[in-house]
Amino acid sequence: MKKTEQWSSKIGFILSAAGSAIGVGAIWKLPYVTGISGGGAFFLLFILFTLFMGFPLLLAEFIIGRSTQKEAISAYRSLAPNTQWHWIGKLGVFTCFLLLSFYSVIGGWIVIYFVKGMFGGIISKGADYGAVFNETIANPFLVIAAQFIFLVITVLVVAKGIQNGIEKASKIMMPILFILFIVLIIRSLTLDNAIEGVIFFLAPNFSEITSQSILFAMGQAFFSLSVGVSVMVTYSSYLSKKESLIQPAISIVSMNVVIALLAGLAIFPAVFALGLEPAEGPGLLFVVLPAVFDQIIFGEAFLLGFLALFLFATLTSAFSMLEIIVASTLKGKEEKRAKIAFVIGGLIFAVGVPSALSYSVLDDLLIFSKSIFDSADYLVSNILMPLGVFLISIFVTYKIKKSTLREELLQHSRLGATAFHIWFFIMRFIIPLVIIVVFLDITGILDRILAVF
Repeated sequence: MKKTEQWSSKIGFILSAAGSAIGVGAIWKLPYVTGISGGGAFFLLFILFTLFMGFPLLLAEFIIGRSTQKEAISAYRSLAPNTQWHWIGKLGVFTCFLLLSFYSVIGGWIVIYFVKGMFGGIISKGADYGAVFNETIANPFLVIAAQFIFLVITVLVVAKGIQNGIEKASKIMMPILFILFIVLIIRSLTLDNAIEGVIFFLAPNFSEITSQSILFAMGQAFFSLSVGVSVMVTYSSYLSKKESLIQPAISIVSMNVVIALLAGLAIFPAVFALGLEPAEGPGLLFVVLPAVFDQIIFGEAFLLGFLALFLFATLTSAFSMLEIIVASTLKGKEEKRAKIAFVIGGLIFAVGVPSALSYSVLDDLLIFSKSIFDSADYLVSNILMPLGVFLISIFVTYKIKKSTLREELLQHSRLGATAFHIWFFIMRFIIPLVIIVVFLDITGILDRILAVF
């Protein structure tokens, strides 16, 4: 792919990459997955996985992208020519394709709520917001139309090239999103019985932890940081060689953890104060937000603002997912960008329609006791992303020269050889081992192995 532009500044890269990473992962998914996985203990596991696996992996993808200055598939080909390692990039492209197919459904939900909010059609005294959400997503024509609109916006931006637009908008929108979160948290924490929600979210109860919740926590850490799918390989390929890799990675991980914390503190106190169910599922955010803003003066305006920023954060993630697919397809032929973006967008829409209909005409169609939407989410978050992470950890530590890794990682950094050796040890030994053990546990093979001893 032609390198006609780079991030204009380090803060632009950080905010754009954070926007890609944060999006739906931290704001929409983390609260509801925490709700169905036991609360505080799950959140603690998520933090640990983020710091000790997500952060090193983010650096690994940065090294691959920045060192080659190429998109995902070409980057692996460049580092390991005449081998099959480029299939890691292809796996990332496929995962992003599948991810965007159901991610666009959530984007469509936000579009629906945003349009309703513009006409004051969400908040009403005494409304059952859970029932409102269920009625909304049960309308097949509405959800498909909204999914289509969301993907059209995504395609139009990517078709024109996204760096300048995303970077400039991120510098404005991301700080405002933080401010609105603070407003929401203050109101949630001042509701009656809010402390029960804080305890649920932050006080670990390890009796609730299962092998499934460990897998979910690991998958959520990867999902929230967009690692394992080579999105950050493509994004970091636009980063100047003059910039440090460690500082942006620390900033992105920190912002991701802070947003996750803010999301939990905004949602769970309100859930318990308003008598809602923490294990509500994918609709948790869409039920809680209207209920909380209902308690605030000018709540409709605040809700509309939050939905606008939530939509922006969701779109920035969608841009990065579509960009990795488009960039890997272009093969340097930028003049075909618009055509390829529209073709791929159309294919993603077609694949995503069954997920959009999972709560209406296809609600009886289950795959291993899960809806189509939940099955796609499970496959991406808990199988494909961990698999991608496993392969990247092997590739980086066995196929790239150690001297190259050290030079890229420590370039323009004050850290020394000790930090590099710790990172390398985690990448080569800890991450692959953890993923293998978790998968063996999930499949029941670990129990059989332990029974032998």
